Amino acid sequence: MSWGTEIWDQFDNLDKHTQWGIDFIERYAKFVKERLDIEQTYAKQLRNLVKKYCPKRSKEEEPRFTSCLSFYSVLNELNDYAGQREVVAEEMTHKVYGELMRYSQDFKAERKHHLQEGRKAQQHLDHCWKQMDNSKRKFERECKEAEKSQITYDRLDNDINATKSEVEKAKAQFYLRTHMADESKNEYAAQLQNFNGEQWKHFNNAIPHIFKNLQDMDERRTVKLGETYRSFAEAERRVIPIVSKCLEGMVSAAKAVDSRKDSIIVVESFKSGFDPPGDFPFEDFSQHLSRSGSDGTISSTPKVEREREAPAPRSDPKHPMSKTKNKLWLFGKKPKAPSLEDYSHLPPEQRRKRLQQRIDELGKELQKEIDQRDALNKMKDVYEKNPQMGDPISLQPKISETMCNIEKLRSEIHKNETWLSEVEGKQSSRGDRRHSADNHHHTPQGRESPEGSYTDDTSQEHQAPQKRTTPPKPGQPNPDPHEFDDEFDDDDPLPVIGHCKALYSFDGQNEGTLVMADDEVLYIIEEDKGDGWTRARKQSGEEGYVPTSYVEITMEKNSKGAVTYI
Repeated sequence: MSWGTEIWDQFDNLDKHTQWGIDFIERYAKFVKERLDIEQTYAKQLRNLVKKYCPKRSKEEEPRFTSCLSFYSVLNELNDYAGQREVVAEEMTHKVYGELMRYSQDFKAERKHHLQEGRKAQQHLDHCWKQMDNSKRKFERECKEAEKSQITYDRLDNDINATKSEVEKAKAQFYLRTHMADESKNEYAAQLQNFNGEQWKHFNNAIPHIFKNLQDMDERRTVKLGETYRSFAEAERRVIPIVSKCLEGMVSAAKAVDSRKDSIIVVESFKSGFDPPGDFPFEDFSQHLSRSGSDGTISSTPKVEREREAPAPRSDPKHPMSKTKNKLWLFGKKPKAPSLEDYSHLPPEQRRKRLQQRIDELGKELQKEIDQRDALNKMKDVYEKNPQMGDPISLQPKISETMCNIEKLRSEIHKNETWLSEVEGKQSSRGDRRHSADNHHHTPQGRESPEGSYTDDTSQEHQAPQKRTTPPKPGQPNPDPHEFDDEFDDDDPLPVIGHCKALYSFDGQNEGTLVMADDEVLYIIEEDKGDGWTRARKQSGEEGYVPTSYVEITMEKNSKGAVTYI
């Protein structure tokens, strides 16, 4: 249906309608702008949320629990989802909002052009009508004047009193007016014919053409709106497959949570490698009492023998059975463990894992350096055979640097392997001692000599050795205080498993050692683990290591794995 034939007389209404079309486009464009702003804000908030709950960590602090890894997988998928929301906003910006704004400007310019053409055609028709109307009015006036001149002439011509000159004058005036009326009539007829022709052209050619252009413009506006509606929906639909993958990734992350695996990781993370503590020994505080032998309750053992059998009672407020508010460390309150290169601040099992991990990492770096060295050597051979390709001497500094790095890495690996062997050796030794202790628990009369042999002579337990003129010089102790962090996180100190008497004085200058006077009696709280040092506690409660060869040790008969070192 054509606007030019159906609504040819509604130019003003079409003007209003096309202006409404422009307003509607701009309103929809504003809606799209607010919509994409929401998408951008939503995506930004999602990314900030992911950043907030997924902070940067060093490689050693990365979580290993499946629940944590799954959560970070969910965060990664959510971050990808936020990226898809940004894609939606970008699509809407370029293919919907931007297109609407460009079309709106073109629509305004085209509408203005068509309306100007319509107004010009209307003005031309109005001008023709005015010319026709003016000629018509002139013709009317001339006819009236000619009619008046005719009446005057007829009156004078019939008047016998009128002179001949008056009659002739009236007659000339009548002829003049009649001639002017005829000319006005001809002009009016020409103007009328011209106006009718212009009016036909206006309503049959100009207006239909202009209205057709306006109709085409308005229909294109409608089509463009439909296309932008489709683009608006396509922007959402195009990201649905990727959004679905993000959601599937979240579901997969949820399925990856494994409670048993997390429990195993907990064990691997906190397993110290230490042996469980033994039973608490009975401490006889009545052995210094002197009673008559008739009652049969207290033995009259000589003083020297009593001193060898058990140490004097201590006035330690931190009794093994007492509860303290502060956790005790090896030599007092537990300090913050510094990070040492050999990980000696960690328990044996954790130290072994860390060292093994470092050895693996160094091995990978070593392999990279070796590959780089081989590549450089091959390049050098190529340069030597084909000098035009490059100077082989220029590669020598890089080869030397690579060789230096290889030597450094091998040295580091050897050093860490030495520490690892030390840890594994201690763990093996600890396992052997635990096995030996279990055997002695079944044969309490057995005793171990310094050479590792056993004897059934129970008298050796209390036999004091002959003092040597020159005390042996033990190696430097390495009682890393932080190696036993997990062992001394209890509320109670270690139990007493025996006592010892100092054969020589010891200055205890090294960290972790204990000052000891000649003939001083100490409590034994940890056996010699093969490194020549025994852990002891003074009666005042101070703890530390003393050389095993400097003391005469007497283990309690009811303690686990009772052995005697001299």
